[in-house]
Amino acid sequence: MLTANSLVSLPPTSCGESTTTSTTARRPQDRGRGRSGRASSRCSGRAHFLGEFTASRHCGVRRPEKCWRINCTSGIGPKPTDRRRPAVHGSVFDSDPSTSALDPIARWLARTGRQVRFPVDPDTLTRLVHSRRVLDRVAARTPVYGLTRGFGPLVDFDAHTDTHRSGSGLIDHLTVGQGDPLTPEVVRTMIWLRLSSMAKGYSAVSVPVWETLVAQWNHGITPVVPRDGSLSASGDLVPLAHAAAALAGRGKLWWHDQGCLHALDADDALARTSVTAVRWDARSALAFVNGTSAALAATLHNHVELACLVVAMATATGRLVTLLGSNVEPYRDALSRVRNQRGQQRIAAVIRSNIDPTTPGSQNRPLQEPYSLRCAPQILGAVLDQLRLQGEILLAEADGTTDNPVIVDDTVLHGGNFHAAAVGLASEQYAGCVHQVAFLAERQLALLVDPARNGGLPPLLTPTPGRSSGLAGVQIAASSHLAAIRQHGYPASLTALPTNLGNQDCVPLALNSANAVTDSLARAWWIVGSLHVGIVQYQHLSDRARRDTWWDGLADAVPPIVADRPMHADIVRVAELVRARFLPTIGAAPVDHLTTPRSTA
Repeated sequence: MLTANSLVSLPPTSCGESTTTSTTARRPQDRGRGRSGRASSRCSGRAHFLGEFTASRHCGVRRPEKCWRINCTSGIGPKPTDRRRPAVHGSVFDSDPSTSALDPIARWLARTGRQVRFPVDPDTLTRLVHSRRVLDRVAARTPVYGLTRGFGPLVDFDAHTDTHRSGSGLIDHLTVGQGDPLTPEVVRTMIWLRLSSMAKGYSAVSVPVWETLVAQWNHGITPVVPRDGSLSASGDLVPLAHAAAALAGRGKLWWHDQGCLHALDADDALARTSVTAVRWDARSALAFVNGTSAALAATLHNHVELACLVVAMATATGRLVTLLGSNVEPYRDALSRVRNQRGQQRIAAVIRSNIDPTTPGSQNRPLQEPYSLRCAPQILGAVLDQLRLQGEILLAEADGTTDNPVIVDDTVLHGGNFHAAAVGLASEQYAGCVHQVAFLAERQLALLVDPARNGGLPPLLTPTPGRSSGLAGVQIAASSHLAAIRQHGYPASLTALPTNLGNQDCVPLALNSANAVTDSLARAWWIVGSLHVGIVQYQHLSDRARRDTWWDGLADAVPPIVADRPMHADIVRVAELVRARFLPTIGAAPVDHLTTPRSTA
């Protein structure tokens, strides 16, 4: 995947210069293949999408006054039997666009994938045993929150003497979540974060509990967790309690059966496996639910999604500059270099790599394009820099212990390490970043459909204005999606309310923010998909379109708009194709099997 960190290695070039790092020229028939020249099999899913829709043979529509000719693209681009990866200009994309090797957060998320086992070593067990002994020794003579004393505002009251009843009670009274479930990928990342926090030896969890949790995680067991109801203050208590209940045999687990993923009663699912349910004691239960892990997991996945959205828009901008014949000076490295903003330089390089150097500029274009084209490196580059800066905070959080109390240097310390302000503020920054990318895409779409600015093509890119409406509906929906993104972008921390008898009087609502960003990203992909539909329609109408494997493949997927037709399926399909091209293969597919059925023979 190409994000802020992977773009660091891009060589500065001017427009028209090759950015190819290999000394061997690639043959046209090898485009979309690996460096060995063999066809890649990793994109069969994406090729299948493209292969379902072949090019339509619309070669023009007659009109008495004026007619814009629809260019035929039959025979160009991936077909059902062509499994090659679409290529784009420049060595920036010569490597697999879905690779995550160079992005630290994508690389970090790889360890939480469904095929990865959680590491267990003797040192971890030693730390767990030692911290537990310290806790028991301290609790024998002084009050300890959640162990000898009650939870939350009830800390002044004695806890139940039965530690297992106390732990179960903690989980049960917090299983109050509502709404749609978090994705299985986010939940697995969430649980991995809890295991990692516990493994550091600051939480004094029970060794048998921890070992059971690790066995469940390694077995692929993944709880169904509702996403709404967390304050992210004393950690993400509510979603983590739902996960804890399911791992104890109460609630729901995801179950993959014959290609279908569905929720199954946890006790039934665990009964079909060789893994036992966890039996929570008070300290282990509190250590599990007392963490920022739900908000952090969702924000980490949003980070990767947003980075891919940025690169997709940079790629589209390069194609748009090519089709319009715009001035390429705004994308020269010399211009970005004097600004001294790292993200701008990286994005300008991506845009340059997607400008066809063989297509001459148009004499009819203005010296200075609107900001939606001219300032794309500055806008997308600023988002890229925010991803880099906020990513450092998120990775630090992922490597820390978010719990209360904690055992440090043989001392029990009570504090607020579960408060998710750091995650919430990062997520709120991402909300603004999503809007910047979506706004840019919506404005570029507006430029494409405007005959005063699109190089003389018909209004709304319809070949028969008046008889058909072209992309009118597509633009209307994109405007609505952008407005919704602005609604979702209101900072969740500004909606904070004191609760819990005044105990939780200053809350960050980080998971609320992450959920809003997730929703906004979905709408942003619809807008970016709409822009790509517009670019494809522009190619059908324009004589400036040069052959390009990736864009020709999209043209095959979206037939020319000759007469009015429903466009919702085209928008979704193209958005999925673009997203699949740039999104790394980390948790993108459903778990093959979340549990191994026990033999009934």
